[in-house]
Amino acid sequence: MRIKLKNEKLLEVRAYRKEDFLAINQLNEEEKWNNLVENKENAREAWNHSNIAYVAKINGQLVGYIRGLTDQSITLYICELLIDRNYRGLGIGEILLNYVHDLYPTTRIEMLANSDSRTYYEQKGYKSFYGFRKTSKE
Repeated sequence: MRIKLKNEKLLEVRAYRKEDFLAINQLNEEEKWNNLVENKENAREAWNHSNIAYVAKINGQLVGYIRGLTDQSITLYICELLIDRNYRGLGIGEILLNYVHDLYPTTRIEMLANSDSRTYYEQKGYKSFYGFRKTSKE
């Protein structure tokens, strides 16, 4: 899919390819998502096994991504949504969320978000919910 952004640049949204992972890891590093960066091989495998895995590119440069899982009927879980700091405010995050939700319109989107992004999601109509998390090492 191609769409013109607010700044008139053309955004391409397409399915993840294995060769995208280096740029995704670089974006994670710039955002200081250290858990993903430090567990690079597990993160790569997660991308390879996710049924929601899309990248956003401008002029061939990866500027954002969305990764998640869905049962295709009820739940669409977003694991990560990240936009390069230099491209925020152009609507790319919303485009990615809408794109994957349009693929599975009967699902509800669920995701974890940090306190920095709370306002963004609330402005888009998302409601907070309570959940739990535990890793195998805990």
